[in-house]
Amino acid sequence: MKSFKLSRFLTNMGAYIVLTFFALIMLFPFIFMVTTSLKTPDDTFNYPPRLLPREGVEIALDGFAKPVPLYLIEKDGVKSEFALVESSIPAGIYAEIENLSSTYSVPLDLAKPSATGEQFTLPDGTVLPIMDVPINGNIMQLVQMGKTALGRFIDPKDFSREVFQVVRTSQPVTKVTAHPENYSHVMTMENMGRSLTNTILVTLFVVIGQLVTSVMGGYAFARLRFPGKDKLFVFYLGTIMIPFVMLIIPLYQLMVLFGWTDKLAALIFPWIFSAYGTFLMRQFFITVPKEIEEAALIDGASRFKILYNIFLPAAAPALATMATFTFLYAWNSFFWPLVIINTGNYENHVLTLTLNMLRGRASDSANLILAGAAISILPPFLLYILGQRFFIESAMSSGVKG
Repeated sequence: MKSFKLSRFLTNMGAYIVLTFFALIMLFPFIFMVTTSLKTPDDTFNYPPRLLPREGVEIALDGFAKPVPLYLIEKDGVKSEFALVESSIPAGIYAEIENLSSTYSVPLDLAKPSATGEQFTLPDGTVLPIMDVPINGNIMQLVQMGKTALGRFIDPKDFSREVFQVVRTSQPVTKVTAHPENYSHVMTMENMGRSLTNTILVTLFVVIGQLVTSVMGGYAFARLRFPGKDKLFVFYLGTIMIPFVMLIIPLYQLMVLFGWTDKLAALIFPWIFSAYGTFLMRQFFITVPKEIEEAALIDGASRFKILYNIFLPAAAPALATMATFTFLYAWNSFFWPLVIINTGNYENHVLTLTLNMLRGRASDSANLILAGAAISILPPFLLYILGQRFFIESAMSSGVKG
């Protein structure tokens, strides 16, 4: 018995570990998006990329007006924190005469021509003067192979200890931090606050409209009897197979006829009717026992009262599923708003259009672009988490007869 329980425990534990591993893989892009949206522009393009947002550490030193950045510098074989007090110092790249591949970077003003005036001829025939260059407290005779720029680093605890090296290749001292102000900055760019409000309004009206029309249509096709019901339902359901690209031109002409071009009404009214939603609600309503409806009719209940008091409470999983799908479609809709809303009409933009414009305006600030993407993704993400119980219930009960 104990062996069976142990085997079952190990099996379940292994399954959870595997599922958790793949769940983290699926969630990693979302996590990386959120953490990157909290970074500074410099940290965004750091290589190799880091998951958590970081920024350089600065320190205030006596004699310096502003705080200076800290770097990890190796001196005398030990890495310690040094402060960058001066950058872009003109320097030369000096090589050993016996081994030209062994080079040193030293400020130009520290190197002096050799007292002997000797010169060195490179393999290509170039003649260079030999210089006396201080290296680690010793004077070495080297030849200058090129020029560069160095930074001067000093020990914050002992200003006499200093190091010269290239700033770009030096390792800065960093700390984990966050910049939530990126989100407030994005909200002021491209009128994103108004775009967010428009998207919420359009999505709510589309969701409510589709729920109402689908419930009404689904109940009519499931319970009412009228001539040609089945043929009409098949015809209506067949509209799902029509590609959207075939509807763009006639739908646009219809919006021109109504005078709704460049208006939010064009993003709402064409989409409050759904053949898929009607089909989904019909399939659910036909599973409700007819005896319950007949008893309610005998008691004098109207069709609307039966629909409201009997069918709708039982259809909560189907309604939640349909609301989730409709919300995601309306929230993420891009092509139709791009067609019907003028690019210069910022007042009627939705989030997808604003993000498209933000991509060009903030192309050098990936943190701001990802902050805008997070603002767009978080609402449907939270909605799915809150409604997943109903969604799963509807999916498990979807095998119903027509």
